[in-house]
Amino acid sequence: MDLVALTEYLVKNIVKNPDVVTISLDEEEKEKVITVKVAEEDMGAVIGRGGKVANSIRNIVQASAYINNLGRVRVNIDTK
Repeated sequence: MDLVALTEYLVKNIVKNPDVVTISLDEEEKEKVITVKVAEEDMGAVIGRGGKVANSIRNIVQASAYINNLGRVRVNIDTK
């Protein structure tokens, strides 16, 4: 599965406003950076208590990248 599609699937199933979610991929020298932008009211759901949901999303995406030999991946979460 494509990392952007995987991230999009995970995030859109958590938030209340899935139409507002945008995800972009930037490839830097040694890693890929996936930037997730959500509505401000959905930020709490995506981050989770103590950052547990955000860390889980990062772990799943990084594990998928590792399994598919896609290199290092970083997931950044921000508001629009």
